[in-house]
Amino acid sequence: MSDQDSSSTSASQTEGELEGELDEELDGDGHEGGRDSPAQNLSGFSSSLRAVIRIKQKYQAMKKRRQEMEMALGGALDTTGVPMRTSPKIFTFDGLTPSTFSVPQRKKRRRRKRVMFPTGRGCRAPPRQERSRAKYCLYLLFAIVFVQVYNAIENLDDHVLRYDLEGLEKTLRREVFGQQGAVEGLLSHLRDYLSMYVHNKPLVVSVHGPSGVGKSHLGRLLAGHFRSVVGETLVLQYYVLHHCPQEADALLCAGELAALVSGMVERAEEEEKIPLFIFDETEYMHAEILDALRQLVASKRSNEYQNAIYLFLSNLGHAHITKHMLHNSSSISMAMTASGRQSNLVKELAPVLRGALAELHPLWAEADILTLGLLEKGHVMECFLDEMSREGFYPDLAGIERLAGEIEYYPAVGGCEYSQTGCKQVVAKVNLL
Repeated sequence: MSDQDSSSTSASQTEGELEGELDEELDGDGHEGGRDSPAQNLSGFSSSLRAVIRIKQKYQAMKKRRQEMEMALGGALDTTGVPMRTSPKIFTFDGLTPSTFSVPQRKKRRRRKRVMFPTGRGCRAPPRQERSRAKYCLYLLFAIVFVQVYNAIENLDDHVLRYDLEGLEKTLRREVFGQQGAVEGLLSHLRDYLSMYVHNKPLVVSVHGPSGVGKSHLGRLLAGHFRSVVGETLVLQYYVLHHCPQEADALLCAGELAALVSGMVERAEEEEKIPLFIFDETEYMHAEILDALRQLVASKRSNEYQNAIYLFLSNLGHAHITKHMLHNSSSISMAMTASGRQSNLVKELAPVLRGALAELHPLWAEADILTLGLLEKGHVMECFLDEMSREGFYPDLAGIERLAGEIEYYPAVGGCEYSQTGCKQVVAKVNLL
């Protein structure tokens, strides 16, 4: 402690002596400059200049001695732990690098859009636009329409599934031989009609073909399928020779038939179903009955009369069908299958047969025409095989060929033998076994 006190006192004394010398020098120079005789103005200026030079020299000498004393006392002060006086440090940018400090980035201010106001008026804020409630009503309307359309599509699928058209197709392809073109056409008409609820006219289909090609068999299959789907009361099979054989009773039969059809249509409307009306042997149908049916088919009554299916079966135009198939079978490529040849002939026959039938009665102009072609020998053998299986006979191929050879055929055309009676005699021949 005594060493530190002595060193500090000596430093203070030295500083005091230096300051005293500087003050004396300044006082001496001041007194010399105070002599303001007019004769000595020039000498006074030079003496002031000399005084400034001496003061500068004195200050530099004092500063040098102070630095030497601080350096001499530096070691002793460091060992004793007393803080040493140091000259003030000057800040420079020489030792700094970009990594030593980070400059804060200024946040970019979002530039606001400038609102232009018309001249001569004050600046006013734009009016606040109110949300229209009609927009929400429009969204609600879109949602309701979407739900309604979706439900309608689902209901249409259910409506088609109710009639089991897939099962009907399997039955017809399995039971009807050699008439694939007509079967596909009939199923297409049924799908298109049954896939909709509201109709602007009933479905009217007229099936024509020679004797023994499967017209009545096709009607029985359709009637049995629809009875299992819509019920017994909504299916009508009308045989002209059975229900109205006498021409004198034609007017009475026409009235009874119209009343019967109207009752079934109204019942079907209540049950939300589509009835089926099958008229077989229409080539024997009287004009009065045809007129009554045309009024039911072509009338613009209420909607229930438009939701109905009418199927007419007849051999009208069989001469055109037979002639067309016998004359054109040779022009068809033999590479085609029997069903393909028959389908092409049926499509070619439809417009020809429509013109011939329209001349007989206007009812046929309202119907879609489907034709059943002649059956080949292979189709007749299939009929024998099916009938023998039903009766419990062993299906002997040699026996079937022998029975099929007993049927009368047209002369072979283009490698095809067409039966003159179709499968009409198959049941009778099997019963003789």
